[in-house]
Amino acid sequence: MQVVPVVDLKNGAAVHAVKGQRDDYRELRSRLCDSAAPMAVVEGLLRFYPFRCIYLADLNALTGQGDNRAAINHLAHQFPCVEFWVDQGWPDNATNLPANLIPILGSESMDTACVRQLASWQHRAILSLDFFGERYSGPSELLETPQSWPLRIILMTLGRVGSGAGPDWPKLQRHLHHYPQHRWIAAGGVRHAEDLSKLADMGVWACLIASSLHQGAITAENLSVYA
Repeated sequence: MQVVPVVDLKNGAAVHAVKGQRDDYRELRSRLCDSAAPMAVVEGLLRFYPFRCIYLADLNALTGQGDNRAAINHLAHQFPCVEFWVDQGWPDNATNLPANLIPILGSESMDTACVRQLASWQHRAILSLDFFGERYSGPSELLETPQSWPLRIILMTLGRVGSGAGPDWPKLQRHLHHYPQHRWIAAGGVRHAEDLSKLADMGVWACLIASSLHQGAITAENLSVYA
């Protein structure tokens, strides 16, 4: 199982995500870095552990309040050996993206037209099925056409992000059971090494983490098991 740290970007700085309440996110305070500047946060993460992938959420772009595109492109240039999974809403096209930027196609940013275009992103993007509690956020057509889904899919439980509540085990188990051909990525609520172990045992392909890293609940030694 791959472990992928998350960096949420808002107004040019990294912020601490809590339960998907984006208006209330505050600047990140972390034991891994002394600044919330994106470069400092990514450098701190890579000093802590040699992560192969880092997830970047552009909260300005997702809420229609500008974007952090320049900062994201700078990170991609400075760290060419790191694959950045980037959630900025529905992308324009893949041709102008740096090779190490992988678009996240979040269901909350999609409409019916996006669902029709999904097949063209099969080999370049990662799908995110976004949930607030049990409520799915996105077009119903997406759930009705699983044959169009890319190989890698994030099961994003936004209400559990930064909550310390643990992953949504039943939802993960249902999707793993019904769609075993996909590589499932758990997102939201991972608290400690025991959660990582349980996710790996379930057959989850990767998981996204943030708070547990910055607060010291998950150590580099815990992560080395999944290298």
